Amino acid sequence: MILAFASVSVASMAQEDPTLKYSVATNSFWSNWFVQVNATWSAFYSNEEKGAGFAKSPFKDFRSGIGFSAAIGKWFTPGIGLRTKVNAMTGYSVWSENKDNNKIKYWNAQEQALFNLSNMLCGYNPTRVWNFVPFAGVGIVRNCTYNTYTMVGSAGLLNTFRLSKRVLLNLELSYNLCGDDFEGRIGKGLDGKPIYRRDLGGKGGGHAFKNHDRWFTGELGLTFNLGKTGWEKTPDVDAIKALSQSQIDALNAQLNDANAENARLNARLRDALANQKPAETPKSVREFVTTPISVFFNLNKTNIASQKDLVNIQGVAKYATENNTNLLVTGYADSATGTPDHNQWLSDERAKTVAEELVKMGVSRDKIETVGKGGVDELSPISFNRRATVQVK
Repeated sequence: MILAFASVSVASMAQEDPTLKYSVATNSFWSNWFVQVNATWSAFYSNEEKGAGFAKSPFKDFRSGIGFSAAIGKWFTPGIGLRTKVNAMTGYSVWSENKDNNKIKYWNAQEQALFNLSNMLCGYNPTRVWNFVPFAGVGIVRNCTYNTYTMVGSAGLLNTFRLSKRVLLNLELSYNLCGDDFEGRIGKGLDGKPIYRRDLGGKGGGHAFKNHDRWFTGELGLTFNLGKTGWEKTPDVDAIKALSQSQIDALNAQLNDANAENARLNARLRDALANQKPAETPKSVREFVTTPISVFFNLNKTNIASQKDLVNIQGVAKYATENNTNLLVTGYADSATGTPDHNQWLSDERAKTVAEELVKMGVSRDKIETVGKGGVDELSPISFNRRATVQVK
C-alpha cells in the first residue's frame, strides 16, 4: 500500500512546474504550527484470536469501532515535522464474535515524526493541492476497561488536501503495534480459561502470549495552520545578479551615460530658458528620462531587496526636482507565482514603496503617479519581473 501511494504521488508531483521549486529560509520557533482533529475508525487484530478462526475482514462489526483523535505539531522544514497525537475511542478486542464481549475503552498518546515527501522530492510549493506524508511514532496506550498500559508503535500515511492557506483536509491510514497485555489478558490458566490482569491485582501469571496486539486505523478530519504559515524564499538578489551580471553592468553603464547626458541637457535647458527658447529642449530631455529605471524585489515582498538599487533612480529624482517634472512609477509581480488578485496588490504596493523613496529624495508626492500592472512575464528569468520602474511621465 505504501509503495502504491508513493508511486502515484511521485508520478503526479513530477509534472509540477519546476520553476516553482526553491530553497527556503529557516523559520522561527513560533512559525508553522498546526492542530488536527479527526474522526477515526479502527479494526483490531489481537493475539487472543490466533487460531480461533474468526473472520479477518476489518469491516466485521465485532472487531471495529469509532472514535476521535487530536494532534498538535510543527513543521521544522518543509519536509520534516513532529506532532503529538492523542486518540481516544471505544474499541473491540477480538476474543469472540460477540461484540458485547469485545468492547473496551482506551486512549493512545504518541509522538510522531512526519516526512512530507511531496516537498522533499519535488520542492516546496505553497499552493500544492495534495501533500503525501508518511509518518512513524512511538508512545503509550492505556486500556481503560482493564487498567493496563503498554508501549505502542505506529507507521502510516497522512494525505493532506489544501482547502485554503489555513485549512487542509486530512485522510490518514495507520498501523499500530503494542504489547500483548494491552487487552487485559495475560495468558491462560491450567484449566484453559483466560487469566485477566485485573483478577491478579496487576501481577503476572499464566502462559503469556508472544504475539503482539495490533490494530489498523483510518481517519478523516481537518488540519488548521496557526500563526505564521508557509516558508519564505531565501533572498535571491545575489543569484539574480550572478546570473545576469552582464545586464547589471549594462544598466550601470546606462546610468552613468544618463547622468552625463542629464548634466549636459540641464546646461542646455538653462541656456535655452535664458534665451527664451524652451522649445529647443523638450525632445532631447525626454529621450533621457523616458528610459525606465528598475528597482528589484524578492518573492512576495514589498520592501526593496537591495538599497543599492536606489542609486539607479537618484538621477531621475534629481532631474524631477530641478525641473518640476512628473514621474511615473510602475509596479510588477511575476506571473508564475501567486493569484492574479494577490499579484495586483503586490504590484501596487511595490510601486508605492518606490514612490516613497522618491519622496525621501526630494520629489514632491503630487508629482508622482503610481500604477500596478499585476503579474507579468516580460523578462527572463521570471524573477526579473519582481520589480518597479521609474520614468518621467
